[in-house]
This record gives sequence, C-alpha cells and structure tokens, in this order.
Amino acid sequence: MCKCALAEALFPGGKTPEELELAYPERGLPEGAAVTRFSPSPTGFLHLGGLFGALTDATLAQNTGGVFYVRVEDTDKKREIADGVRGLLDGLAAYGLLPEEGVVGVGREAGKYGPYTQSKRIEIYHAYAKRLVEQGIAYPCFCTEERLSALRAEQEQTNVNTGYYGTWACCRDLPAQEQLRRLQAGEPYTLRLRSPGVEGRKITVQDQIKGKLELPENIMDVVLLKTNGVPTYHFAHAVDDHLMRTTHVIRGDEWVASLPLHIQLFGVLGFRAPKYCHTPTLMKEENGGKRKISKRKDPEAATSWFWEQGYPPEAVLEYLMTLMNSDFEAWRRAGPDAPLAAFPFRLQRMSVSGALFDVAKLTDVSKNVIARMSAAQSYAGLLGWANTYDPAWAALLTREEAFAAAMLDIDRGGKKPRKDLARWNEAKTAYQYFFDALHDPAFQLPAHIAAADAEAILRAYAPLYDPEDDKDAWFGKIRGICAGLGFCPDVKLFKTDPSAWKGHVGDASGVIRLAVTGRENTPDLCAVMRLLGGERVRQRLQGAMLQMAGKERGA
Repeated sequence: MCKCALAEALFPGGKTPEELELAYPERGLPEGAAVTRFSPSPTGFLHLGGLFGALTDATLAQNTGGVFYVRVEDTDKKREIADGVRGLLDGLAAYGLLPEEGVVGVGREAGKYGPYTQSKRIEIYHAYAKRLVEQGIAYPCFCTEERLSALRAEQEQTNVNTGYYGTWACCRDLPAQEQLRRLQAGEPYTLRLRSPGVEGRKITVQDQIKGKLELPENIMDVVLLKTNGVPTYHFAHAVDDHLMRTTHVIRGDEWVASLPLHIQLFGVLGFRAPKYCHTPTLMKEENGGKRKISKRKDPEAATSWFWEQGYPPEAVLEYLMTLMNSDFEAWRRAGPDAPLAAFPFRLQRMSVSGALFDVAKLTDVSKNVIARMSAAQSYAGLLGWANTYDPAWAALLTREEAFAAAMLDIDRGGKKPRKDLARWNEAKTAYQYFFDALHDPAFQLPAHIAAADAEAILRAYAPLYDPEDDKDAWFGKIRGICAGLGFCPDVKLFKTDPSAWKGHVGDASGVIRLAVTGRENTPDLCAVMRLLGGERVRQRLQGAMLQMAGKERGA
C-alpha cells in the first residue's frame, strides 16, 4: 500500500496545501517590515513576561511599518480557564497594546489570515499532516502510555537518552498493511514526525538577539497530532506562522531548547523559517542572588499587580523599555517629552542574558512619567485607579473635578516639574490637605521652632494674607514680618551667624505651610494657598494659632 493510500485513510478529503497557500498569500509589505505575533494560551492572567514579549512584538512591528497580531493557542483544553481570552486581551488593552489583526475581542477576529484561534484551524493542520504522511515524513504511532512508560524505563536502565527515536521508535517502520489494519480496527494513534535528524550532528541558527547558536539536531520522532487529532504546539505554530506570514518569532529564551525541532519542522514542511528572537528571562534579586520571576511566588508576575499598586501603565511600559534596550534611558533624557513610539528600538540591543526587574527602579521611572503628564492626563489616571480601588476618593475627585485638576496642575511642567507622586495610590495621602473632609489640622513643629514663635509668625502673617497676591508679593509679606520676630529675612545672611537669629525666612514660611497643609513639604505653597481660597486658608491659620496657644499652655 502506498503512502498516499495511508494518508487518505488517515485524513479523507480536505483541502490541499496548495489551496491553502493561495488562500494565505504573501502580505506584500515593504522590505524589512516585521510581522510579529503575541500568541498566548488562555490558561491564566497576562503575566509580566507575556507583557514584555508583547511589547517587543508591537514595538518591532511599529518601528518597521509591519503588523502586530494576536493568535490564541487554545489546543490544550485541559489547561484552559474560563474567560482566559478576555483576561489576556484586557491585559493588553490596559497597556495600550491593541492588535491590528487577529483576536481583537472575545469571539471577535479581524484580518485576512484567520481564523486566529487554533482550535478553529484543525482542518488546516490536517492538510499539512496528510502531505507529510504522503511524503513518508510522518506516520501513525499506536503505542499506548503503558508502552511508552516501559520504553522509558528500559532506556533509563540501559543508560541511553530517553525518548522516541531511532530503534526505540517502535511504530516508525510498521509495514503499510499493518498500519492500515490497526487503523481499521479503531486503535487510537498519534501522528509522529519521522525525524531526519542524525545523532551527534549540529545545526547553526542565527538568533536575532543571542547571535549565532550551535545546537544538536533534533532526532526525536515527536508527536505532531494527538490522539484526538489536535496538533501539538510545535506543529501548529510552524503551520500558523508560515500561513500568517510571520517574519519574527519573539519568545522567551526558555524556548531555545526547542529551536532545533522547530527549524526541522519548517524544513520538512517546505517552509522558510521565520527569524527567531529569544528574549532575556526577567529576573529578581533574592537573598543576594537572582532567580526567575515566578507566577506562583511573586505578585509582580501578574500585570494586574502594577495597576493595583497604582503604577500608570505608561510607566510600566517605559520601564520595560529600559530592559529591552540599554540605550533607552539616554534617549529619554535627551527627549523627555518624546512619545515612546519614537524610540529607535533594535532587537540586537537586547540583553542576551537575564534582565533584572527592579521595583525600586520602576518606581523612579514612574515618578518621572507622572511628572511629565499634563494635569488632565494625571487626573484621568488618578480617577481611573480610584474608581476601582477607592470609590469614596473617586467620588470626591469627581465632585470637585475642576478643583482636583487644578490641584494636580500646581508645579507641573517646566524644567523642574513636581515629582511628588510615583503611584496613584499615594495621591490621597499626599493631597488630603486640599480637601476638608480628609484634612487633619494637627501638625508637629520642627524641634528648633518653639510653639510661641510659631504662634507669633501666624498672628503677624494672618492679617497680611491676600489670596490675590502673586508669588513675589506673597513671599515679600512673609519676609517683611521676619526681623521683628527674631527670624532672619535672608537665608544667606542667616548662614553667616545662625546664633543671632531664631531661624530664617524659610522657617517662617515652613510654619505657615504646616498651619495650612499639615505638611513640611508641598508643591508651591503660594499656589496651594491660592487654590484653597482665602476663607479656607484664614480658617486654618486661625485653627493653627489656637493649636499653638494650647501647646504654650501645655494643653
């Protein structure tokens, strides 16, 4: 019996590879344009490594005028979770990584190269599997799990490499009539690759990140189709990446070990292999060493953790860019307002070893990202976070929207923008003095300022306060009351003989700051007081005077 008869018995009818090639033509993109894909399995949340890979995919496609698409690899139904696709897509959307093509929503696809969900492509895989059988490159394997376990035990006992290969591949050379008989008897089977690999021979692959790799050739007769006819990842990805015309496969370096098999599969299928790009593993420091970030042990492995903690998505992306290309930080310093998309990303500049994920560094980056935002952007980001994690705070921000936006606009922009926030969850505590419902009027004076002197400063300043004063007039009034109260009106003069004074003008303004806000550090105090308004400021000054008088009496 010829191989064609066996192939027809295994896969009756169906489309041919030639018909599929016509249905999925070359994309006709400009030379150098990259077609990349994010291809998750719906088996859990979008994790940090997935986001890192998707950002690399999207950035490369964007920088080269190519295409970034999403393909859902859902052939392992046992591991799939409810709403897994929704969680992955929502995770991408939260970080602005919206695919131009592929699975763009739950039950929704866009583009001419679909279906983009592997469970809907079974007939396509069977067409190529059938062709491999016809060519004698694939064959049915009838080994049971028990038989495979016995083979492995025998291999371990004789101290040889374990696996299904060479003389250990029991079904590799079954006579055609025997194959057909067992098929007709209804025996379950898998479809295996008849590997052309030779033990001891090596292949050379040019990885776009790691450079030249020399790896042992694959000799295993791996499973292409499982007993239910569903393809393994290895086989499905080769067919899909070819038909969808993927040019660059970007994935974690844990996949390097599979590279010989994947290159071999493209070869036996007659496809041109895409460029493989193995990204560095994201690591974290622990007990003086480094280890891979774990989905089970580390909360930051889930991208949702960053939003819960109040990190803007823009900050997380910006930080990941520092891990993707080491020259990103210099580029950002040279153009602090340049859009992220303008960065000239290069695969070849990615690290070839593990990338250390540092939450402290992320926090610093986030502080700068928030500082560069406009008041409207920061208000939207803060309100978005508060709507989810602090509804009462969100209600207050919404009720006084113009006031809240003006609060966030103080000291924003310019050469030295305010950098008092690194995360949205810090804002309520940082800015509570703007809202009477949150403000705590009690405050603690610095050790070198006596309560009596603080009260004297407030009593002298209160009648002079005018919310219409510009910054010079405002500060001039504080300077004007200093000398009569024993405080030096000039900081430089104070430094020439500190013992001659109770303090300086900065200490006097600090007392006023404490009285109005309860804080030692705030954005521009003149602007803060102007926004709070004359009535509110006078009430707080009066309350602070009473508080200081009570301290003098020992109350």
